[in-house]
Amino acid sequence: MLALGEDELVKKIKDCFSKNSPMPSALHDKAMKLYRQYLIIGGMPEPVMQFNQTKNYTLVRHTQDTILASYFNDMSKYNSLNEIKKTRLAYGNITVQLSKKNTRFIYKLIKKGGRASEFENAIEWLCLSGIVSQVYKAEKIKKPLENYRDIDSFKIYVSDLGLLCAKKNILANDILYMVDELNDFKGGMTENYVNMQLIANGYTTYYWESDRGAEIDFVIQRLGQIIPIEVKSADNTKAKSLKVYMENYKPVYAIKLSSKNFGFEDNKKIVPLYAGFCI
Repeated sequence: MLALGEDELVKKIKDCFSKNSPMPSALHDKAMKLYRQYLIIGGMPEPVMQFNQTKNYTLVRHTQDTILASYFNDMSKYNSLNEIKKTRLAYGNITVQLSKKNTRFIYKLIKKGGRASEFENAIEWLCLSGIVSQVYKAEKIKKPLENYRDIDSFKIYVSDLGLLCAKKNILANDILYMVDELNDFKGGMTENYVNMQLIANGYTTYYWESDRGAEIDFVIQRLGQIIPIEVKSADNTKAKSLKVYMENYKPVYAIKLSSKNFGFEDNKKIVPLYAGFCI
C-alpha cells in the first residue's frame, strides 16, 4: 500500500484497528482489493516496483519465475549433491501441503515412506535461508510459549505470497476474484499470509490443538498476553475451535481475521485480512 502511494489508507486502517471501528464500506472494499493484489504480487522489492510502474501481472510473474529459478540454483550451490534433491523435493512439497485441510507438515507426503531423519536437514536449510519458516505446535498455553513447543509437530509456510502463487502457477484473475476452484488452497494461502505479517512485526508464531481436534491457527505473545488468532479466508467467521480455546484458557481477548470489517464482539477483536500488519 505504501509503495502504491496509499499512505492515507494505511493511516485509516491503523486508526480503525486501534478503535475497533468499521472502515467506510468503499474503503473496506478498496483495501480488500489491495489485499488480493498483494497475494499475487507479494512483497519482494522488484515485483512490487514493477507492478507499481506497469500494473502488468504477466511481467510481474516473469520476474517471480526468475527469482524462483535463482532459489533452485542456490539450493544446488550450498547443498551437497545428496541434499540437493531432498531440498528441492521438500520445497516443492511445502506448497502442496498448504492445500491440505490440516496444514501440519507431514514427511510422508514428500515421498512415500519419507521420514524426519531424511528431510530435516533440507528443511533446516530452507528455514535458515529465509525461504520458508516453521510454526511449532504449543503443547501448553503458558509463558514463555517457547518452552512448550512440540518439535515434532509443525507447519511450514513460504516467505513470499507472490512466489507462492507463481510456483503454483495460479492466474492473477483467479486470486482477484477468488474463484471456487481455489477453495482447497484458500485456507493455507491465507494462513501463510497472516504468518508473514506476524513475523514481520517481530512475533514468534505457534499453533494449538486440543486432544479432540480443535485447532487455533496462531498463538502469539502480544503486549505481555497470550493471544489466540483465528484465520478465515472469507467472511465465514464461525469458529468452534476458538470457542473451545477461550473456554479452556480465558484469554483477555482473541483476534479473528477474515474479510469482515472491523469490530469487537464476544471478547473477539474482528480484523479484516488487509489489516494483518497492524497486529
